[in-house]
Amino acid sequence: MIVIAAGWISILLLLGGVALDRTLSALVANQFDEQLQYNLTAMIASAELDPYGDVWFNRTLADQRFLEPNSGLYWQISGQGRDDYPSRSLWDRTLDLEGGHADLAPHYYNSNQFPGEPLRVVERTIHLPGSATRWQFAVAGARAELDGQLADIRAILIWSFAVLGIGLFLMAMLQTWYGLGPLRRVRRAIARIRTTGHNRVTDPLPQEVQPMVEELNALLAHSDRQAEEARTHAGNLAHALKTPLTVLTNAASAEAPDLGHTVLREAGVMRRQVDHHLARARAVGRRAVGLSRANVMESARAVERAVSRLYPAVRFDLAGSADAQVAIERQDLEEIFGNLVENAAKYGGGSVFVTVDADPQAPLCAIWVEDDGLGIPPEQRGKLFARGARLDTEKPGTGLGLAIVRDVVGIYGGEVELGESEDLGGLLVTVTLPRVA
Repeated sequence: MIVIAAGWISILLLLGGVALDRTLSALVANQFDEQLQYNLTAMIASAELDPYGDVWFNRTLADQRFLEPNSGLYWQISGQGRDDYPSRSLWDRTLDLEGGHADLAPHYYNSNQFPGEPLRVVERTIHLPGSATRWQFAVAGARAELDGQLADIRAILIWSFAVLGIGLFLMAMLQTWYGLGPLRRVRRAIARIRTTGHNRVTDPLPQEVQPMVEELNALLAHSDRQAEEARTHAGNLAHALKTPLTVLTNAASAEAPDLGHTVLREAGVMRRQVDHHLARARAVGRRAVGLSRANVMESARAVERAVSRLYPAVRFDLAGSADAQVAIERQDLEEIFGNLVENAAKYGGGSVFVTVDADPQAPLCAIWVEDDGLGIPPEQRGKLFARGARLDTEKPGTGLGLAIVRDVVGIYGGEVELGESEDLGGLLVTVTLPRVA
């Protein structure tokens, strides 16, 4: 930012300085030329012919420098076949005028005929009344005065623009340093978070950086939630494995005769617990990507085809929107469907309905899975979400199905509710998941 500001300041000051130098130089040069023309006009107005046909002035020119030798201001009148009529300031010199042409209007040019004294000359051709001679009136002024004024102007411009450029550059540095101050405060706040254990940026900051601070705090909160989920997840896994390990330890210590059967049984329990927690961990990892999407009806049909092979006598009906998409990985959505549809087929009376919400304007997509079984009393529905909870122990199962559904749906910001199916009379499971934006 400082380099860019310095570059633009330098370019603009350079362009502005050149333009101002051209303007002031032209103004000073024009004033110098106007003064020469004024003297030329005074000469022409005072010129008359004497009885011999030579030019003389009926009044003295006002500028006294015309009377001082080598004063730097000169005039001269030349005519074809006539002697030059010079000013006293020329002394023993004469001006070499550009002859051979008629200048009816003032003609300006530079001359270096006098060594060490460059001149600015204005001349004009005049026909005086009563004379057949074409007279050439000229006024010359030393350029030393003009060049000195131009040098003074350029010196003033250079110093003033240099001071202005340095001032602007310092102001740009100060502005950049001051403008980036809030970011340095954010950096210090993040350093305090790392060193002191604070979990939020609470420093008062300008509103320009406040959105960044809010996003940073949201990221810290998200990290805290993930850390808390990880701690809870690890604790749940340790608690789930603790009981089987205790049973195995006791059986091995007592040298129980059914030790092999006990090992197989408890190993199966631990494997199911590990599978459940691994599925939950995979869902958390896939959610962190933030670009998940899945077609609800495609996942439902894939699960229906798989479950129908296990329960060929069960009738499956799918209805609803075929275009509904939710913000979840397809593997996780199929795991949700797999647990719900398999439970409905296993504990229902032979009919399973799956309905997908067809309202694309709703922020959440509702999915209903219902069966024609005996249903579950309201007071017992909350128990089904506990890990290992089973109301019907006569049929095989792990008791982790609805717990997995609740965990995975919750990871993606959805909800699971249990109710009673109005059409089939059995259990109604309602899953709501965020739609794809």
